[in-house]
Amino acid sequence: MENSNGIKIVSNNRKAHFNYFLSDFLECGVELKGSEIKSIRNNKVNIDDAYVIIRNNEAFVINMNIAIYEKSSVFNHDPLRNRRLLLHKKEILKLRNRIERDGYTIVPTKVYLKKGKCKIEIALAKGKKLYDKRETIKKRDIDRNIAKALKR
Repeated sequence: MENSNGIKIVSNNRKAHFNYFLSDFLECGVELKGSEIKSIRNNKVNIDDAYVIIRNNEAFVINMNIAIYEKSSVFNHDPLRNRRLLLHKKEILKLRNRIERDGYTIVPTKVYLKKGKCKIEIALAKGKKLYDKRETIKKRDIDRNIAKALKR
């Protein structure tokens, strides 16, 4: 699943696209321990319940589940540990201002490998109401029916 830019998408957060209005996408690195990158390369990542917090001018991703690497030794990682995101100070301050002022939250939308390095795409998110979710479902069903009709 690698494209021409050397990017291999490991995990998508489809739940975030359904539950939130997403804006201001941002690519960032993540601080990993030794066996975590091997699990990521084996597509053993889950970011469905993950979110980002900002504490002491540092961004951390919470609830990102990287499965334990089976072939590693005794020194294995904790699957649900908090991982620091690698962002510039200006970017962190800008994100914090949007969270405090406008009531946004930050969610990871994608985990991918770019030139061998693990990157996470994060986005500012505003929660959808129930009627917005129904509208999304209705639009998806209409698009699916149109695609079926055109296929015939």
